[in-house]
Amino acid sequence: MFKLAGKVAVVTGSRTGLGRGMAVALAEAGCDVVGISKGPSTETGVAVAACGRRFADLPADVGRADAAALIGKATAAFGRIDILVNNAGIIRRADAIEFGERDWDEVMDVDLKSVFFLCQAAARQFLAQKTPGRIINIASLLSFQGGIRVPAYTAAKHGVMGLTKLLANEWAKHGITVNAIAPGYMDTDNTEALRNDPQRSAEILGRIPMGRWGLPADLGGPVVFLASDEAAYVTGHTLAVDGGWLAR
Repeated sequence: MFKLAGKVAVVTGSRTGLGRGMAVALAEAGCDVVGISKGPSTETGVAVAACGRRFADLPADVGRADAAALIGKATAAFGRIDILVNNAGIIRRADAIEFGERDWDEVMDVDLKSVFFLCQAAARQFLAQKTPGRIINIASLLSFQGGIRVPAYTAAKHGVMGLTKLLANEWAKHGITVNAIAPGYMDTDNTEALRNDPQRSAEILGRIPMGRWGLPADLGGPVVFLASDEAAYVTGHTLAVDGGWLAR
């Protein structure tokens, strides 16, 4: 069960954090991996190679790049793609009353617009290959909640969950599943400011039933499951991996 031998996975935001963790988990399950990040994913490539799998590094800013061209290059790397993980994301923090248009546009371009057009390009490739496909979008707790001081991020992540449902509805007939993972408060670059604020960090940890920040490895099992044939009848779902945050 949950074996992905012979599959090719494309992972955006693969250089660090959650993206690296998921890329390595997919490699451990048997995938060759194409990593897309703004900078070289050198350490991720080393970790994937240590699993005995191939890694293609494709540096690109998904918020600015042409999605169809990116998927074309990813496909050319190993001759096909089977799995797309839309993980790349940025966050900007400011009170809503002060939040600027430039920050809004940059967050939307990376966190929502790129997700749709990469999904579209990947689905077109799956259809051209005449194969099933797996798309896994990285949502957030803020796909369910409002949060504070992150208006663009919250709007984008609500959008990711909505898109996941819509695309699942449209593409199920083609054997393409579209699901999302909503990480909780994870130990990544995006939460560095929160973890460095003793009061805010204590407030967050006080609400998480498991009492700790999530780790990139915590997404390994969920992403492999959703990418595998064992999840062939799961689509349109957003899976929270949050240490119990939403249950509190």
